Amino acid sequence: MIYQDLGPYSDWVAAAESAYALFPSLPPGITAQRTVRQLLDFSIGTEKPQAPTIDGQWQTPRIIGEEISWSVGYGPRTRAYLLRPRHAPGHRLPAIVALHDHGGFKYYGKEKIADGPGGEAPFLKAFRRQFYGRRAFANALAERGFVVLVPDVFLWGSRRFPLSAMPLWIRAKAIQHHRKASPVTRATIRTYNQAAAEHEHVVEKYCTLLGTTLAAMVSYEDRVAVNYLRSRDDVAAQRIGCVGLSGGGCRAALLQATCNHIHATVIVGMMSRYQPMVDTHVKYHTWMFWPPGLSRVGDWPDLAGCRAPSPLMVQYASRDELFPLAGMRGAHHCLRQHYRRAGAAKNYVGRFFPVHHSFDLQMQEIAFAWLRSRLR
Repeated sequence: MIYQDLGPYSDWVAAAESAYALFPSLPPGITAQRTVRQLLDFSIGTEKPQAPTIDGQWQTPRIIGEEISWSVGYGPRTRAYLLRPRHAPGHRLPAIVALHDHGGFKYYGKEKIADGPGGEAPFLKAFRRQFYGRRAFANALAERGFVVLVPDVFLWGSRRFPLSAMPLWIRAKAIQHHRKASPVTRATIRTYNQAAAEHEHVVEKYCTLLGTTLAAMVSYEDRVAVNYLRSRDDVAAQRIGCVGLSGGGCRAALLQATCNHIHATVIVGMMSRYQPMVDTHVKYHTWMFWPPGLSRVGDWPDLAGCRAPSPLMVQYASRDELFPLAGMRGAHHCLRQHYRRAGAAKNYVGRFFPVHHSFDLQMQEIAFAWLRSRLR
């Protein structure tokens, strides 16, 4: 078979398959969970946020917001928004970790899906229009009665690498733009994002050198965020879920797989079997989506479903240019089988929408209602 993106190396796939099985089935259960957690093995101490602080507060007619920060044990402090309904009955509310996307847009993290004290961050209008139906979906979730935590994660926003720490061959052109433009402009953000895209490959090399992976780093930091929520007096610790689009959906899958404190997960626009992607779709995706070693023990939907019967919704964009339709359908079938095997067929919901790569308003409302039904 000839693979378009491998050309004369198409026989590399068959050679690999002759050396070891690729994408074997990994049914849900303790063995699958242990296998996945070994692949995503990075953790510090108790996975609790270090020295958390509330750095600011604000209100809108419907939301109370807090600016939060903590240390994960290395690098700059993680900054996050905490959003909760202004008028909500009860003391402890269900909570959601809202996970920002990759988007090839690392300058911002949480601001892509949440409005902070200053409203919409600069230069995000077109981005939100394309991917989120013009809406800060984390704020909309809070208005529906959830406590919503929106943290930056490793490489994004407050956790991004400064240009000065990038190799000269990556940052040379970007630094010229930054010197010319102050304060930040659309051009400086675009240039930073281009540099950060190249730098992700360098970061994955460092992850390998340090005995870990980007997927493991990100899932660890998101577990720290979950533990921050669990520490709060206004959160029902047994009713925490997560949701994200694209890279945020990748983070949701990793968090669902590694965190027993997540009780409902929505993965949007980030689900496919691996094999149908080999021809033309590998190049589109972040290192987070390719945890080294996973393809020898299982497949992406096996990772996402390893904690079945833990409730899971997957929203598929049937016109998604980043995934082959056959891969999405295969993943849907695989997840249905996993949840049936776990005796909880109703705990998996897969929905296909005739849209491009996005989390539009209809998809958001369906996800919000499902989360409310699972976490009420």
